[in-house]
Amino acid sequence: MVMMIQRFALERLKSYSEVFPAIGIIGPRQVGKTTLVKEFQKILDIESIYLDLELFTDLDKLKEPQIFLSQYTSKCLILDEIQLKPDLFPLLRALIDQHRVPCRFIVLGSASPQLLRQSSESLAGRIAYLELQPFSYLEIGSLKKIENHHFLGGFPDALLSTSDTAGKLWLDNFIRTYTEKDLPLYGLSADPYTTRRLWEMLAWINGNLLNLNALGKSMGLSYHTIAKYIDYLENTFLVRRIQPFHFNLKKRLVKTPKIYIRDSGILHRLLRINDYDQLLGHAGLGGSWEAYVIEQIFGLKHPDLDLFFYRTHNGAEVDIVFAKGLQPVATAEIKFTSSPSPEKGMVNCIEDLKTKKNFIITPLSDDYLAKENIKVCNLPVFLEKYLHEI
Repeated sequence: MVMMIQRFALERLKSYSEVFPAIGIIGPRQVGKTTLVKEFQKILDIESIYLDLELFTDLDKLKEPQIFLSQYTSKCLILDEIQLKPDLFPLLRALIDQHRVPCRFIVLGSASPQLLRQSSESLAGRIAYLELQPFSYLEIGSLKKIENHHFLGGFPDALLSTSDTAGKLWLDNFIRTYTEKDLPLYGLSADPYTTRRLWEMLAWINGNLLNLNALGKSMGLSYHTIAKYIDYLENTFLVRRIQPFHFNLKKRLVKTPKIYIRDSGILHRLLRINDYDQLLGHAGLGGSWEAYVIEQIFGLKHPDLDLFFYRTHNGAEVDIVFAKGLQPVATAEIKFTSSPSPEKGMVNCIEDLKTKKNFIITPLSDDYLAKENIKVCNLPVFLEKYLHEI
């Protein structure tokens, strides 16, 4: 079933392959990186060789990596789970410099701070990164209702499972594997209990300002330790920090980032929310919908479009500021409601930012003008109709 779903990243991968000698496909485990690259092999104009470095038979081929890789100058070499052999990066650089053509190498990795650092240092100017996110709603909408996608998130094995119960079991196992195995392998020094506890605490403050001192006191850890642990969670695509917009504005503004759990399915398991009905009555519903909408936007927005939030010390706030070159061009409020209306705080923010395009994004609303420069619409309409006009 996963193979039938067209990933939007496939077109981006194709365009990168026409320019860059190396492409890095990064993202969390089980997000579909291998499936994507095998689909890409079918449309690739040149021959390709795929090696899975988790297989001993493929790993053995790289005992003498220079000899093996040098014989395939006219083919695309795909190296999956590259983090298992990080010493390849300097060799890839040397081989690219000897024969620089587009799409010589595609490397796939479950991102870790070490992997990102080594690949960017060794292949600077030679590699383009493609971050593969879980399924977006526009990719999966023909198969699942938005309620299913919001509740179970976008990881293929969770969303496409035979039942919500099976999906929840998969998500529980994903969380356990990351805390007990993957994050320690990536270099996170925290024990699994501490990592799980921090992840759960971040779920409870999802969509709120990130107070490192308060988190540190709650967990008996220093500000710097908490900051380091959250860096690991962010670099492995598990959480996202949104920075406040405060450029060229003279008002007293909040300058602390907000924190979000990136996948809504993982968020709901960390909060122990068992079904969609329970989510509808949960105190974290607004933050859950906000995090979900933000991830959908990040997955589809143009790379030149940056996302911030805006909040004054007087309490005026807007959830998203869309900016190009640090110039605000649009705003959006994210509301889980069937009867949205522009609030005074949003109107004040629009006056500060002087944006002409402004939106209130809800689950089910019709598409209409609520105020002279504020449109109300549901999420699919915003993604399909308005996002690429910003």
